[in-house]
Amino acid sequence: MNYLMDSNTYIQAKNLYYDMNFCPAFWDWLEKQFRAGQVMSIDNVYLELTDSNDELSKWAKAHKSHFLPVADKTTQDMFTEIANHVVSLTDKSQADIANFLSKADPWIIAKASTTGATIVTHEALVPPNSKKVKIPNICKQFGVSYINTFELLRKLNAKFVMAN
Repeated sequence: MNYLMDSNTYIQAKNLYYDMNFCPAFWDWLEKQFRAGQVMSIDNVYLELTDSNDELSKWAKAHKSHFLPVADKTTQDMFTEIANHVVSLTDKSQADIANFLSKADPWIIAKASTTGATIVTHEALVPPNSKKVKIPNICKQFGVSYINTFELLRKLNAKFVMAN
């Protein structure tokens, strides 16, 4: 696996530019990339996506195999290292630290770190004086690569063409 998708990449795709009704090709492309071993995500993202009863939740439930477990010791150990680092960030908002640690964010960084994968996220790097904790900032700290969905599509040469 080369790429791990963050929750926001699925959610924004569904809500904005790759709505499941008018762009099913994107979702078919994800399935193809999964079968090729290129694109996956993690259990924690699955839990976030299936927490509602919308079409994305139904899609995720039908594609449970796309979401890797994080129960392995290597990922667990890296999660602990990331969590300890985030807790030590005294210049960040305590509420934002708690929010970051309660979601899939530290887990996806841990899994990417232990597997050499690149995270696909729409979060952006925030300046050092920001009170927020964001995936790109923690990735940078731990040497984990990250890109957004559009960079992923370019790297994997995605083509969504209309059929006649």
